[in-house]
Amino acid sequence: MDDIDLELDEMELVAAAAGYYYYNTINNQPVRSSSPHGRGYLNEVLEGSDDVSRELLRMDKHVFHKLCDTLRQRNMLRDTAGVMIEEQVAIFLNIVGHNERNRVIQERFQHSGETISRHFNNVLKAIKSLSRELLQPPPLNTPPEVLSSNRFYPYFKDCIGVIDGMQIPAHVPAKDQSRFRNRKGVLTQNILAACTFDLQFIFVYPGWEGSVTDSRVLRAVLDDPDQNFPPIPEGKYYLVDAGYVNLEGFIAPYSGVRYHLHEYRGANKLPRSARELFNHRHYCLTSVIRRCFHVLKTRFPILKLTTQYAFHVQRDIVIAACVLHNFIRREDRNDWLFSSVEGVTVEDLLDLDDQPELQFASTIPEQIASAFRESTAAAMWEDFLNNWDKW
Repeated sequence: MDDIDLELDEMELVAAAAGYYYYNTINNQPVRSSSPHGRGYLNEVLEGSDDVSRELLRMDKHVFHKLCDTLRQRNMLRDTAGVMIEEQVAIFLNIVGHNERNRVIQERFQHSGETISRHFNNVLKAIKSLSRELLQPPPLNTPPEVLSSNRFYPYFKDCIGVIDGMQIPAHVPAKDQSRFRNRKGVLTQNILAACTFDLQFIFVYPGWEGSVTDSRVLRAVLDDPDQNFPPIPEGKYYLVDAGYVNLEGFIAPYSGVRYHLHEYRGANKLPRSARELFNHRHYCLTSVIRRCFHVLKTRFPILKLTTQYAFHVQRDIVIAACVLHNFIRREDRNDWLFSSVEGVTVEDLLDLDDQPELQFASTIPEQIASAFRESTAAAMWEDFLNNWDKW
């Protein structure tokens, strides 16, 4: 009986080893299908209709080719024996544009899981390296979007952009989850972003815990020179929402005064004071960053869902998405997603995370900002009373 038991144990070990080898072999082999795959699949997409390429690559074909040429010419990526740069970038865009699993991309492009993962990380690193070039400080002249409107000019002539926070789902270890749980109980990372009125990102800093308020994130960034937040020229400023402190260089709306568009509908349509008028126009201008966020998340749905990537990869995906957002904006003024939000005010209701922190003391920068806001509100109110039909 002892000899029989020993023989059975040996057979179980052999079977387990064979099963393990077979599993790994299958996992590292591309899945074959009868439909176009690999390079043939990409060629079919690039030679097909614009709608198909937009859906799969999240950009028009000429922008895709320009992106690949840029990465090739600057030696940020290189062709390999089995995968050209175009296919590497397409793999990356399929993942971030659809939040596809590695296994799905294996079947689509007919490469092993290791190959897919390697090219995803290489392209992510390459695109992130373009951030210094594509995330640039705003121009100092009055934005055309302000200059061309009697509602905004000359009151906001020195405004150079808008700042806000964006929360996206986060996957973090259990020991960190309490810090990343926002006020709604959802695990998120808080992202500080600044944009121009031309729908381009100026600055992006992801990775903050979802429990941290927007104003605390901004203060931490401003206090840390290593974050390289663009210096604000004297007399210039950004608009910020109610989640921030009204501060020199960062002008917030009046607290406790109606602000969102739905509050100016129906019988209470017209503003009844200088502060209400200021808040209404402030909200209309700051809608640009909500449009930026809308386009970004629509183009790259991976930002709407929790992924299983390591947290540093989740942060890098946000930066890469913003870099691609700017690249597309510069290369294709007629991009369908940007065109869909032109002239549209993306309205979102006041969120719990937008509530300003309590302030117990007024600093000199706050006093300067308060005086500026009061004088601006008074000037536009006086003009409004004389030309109230143009509010």
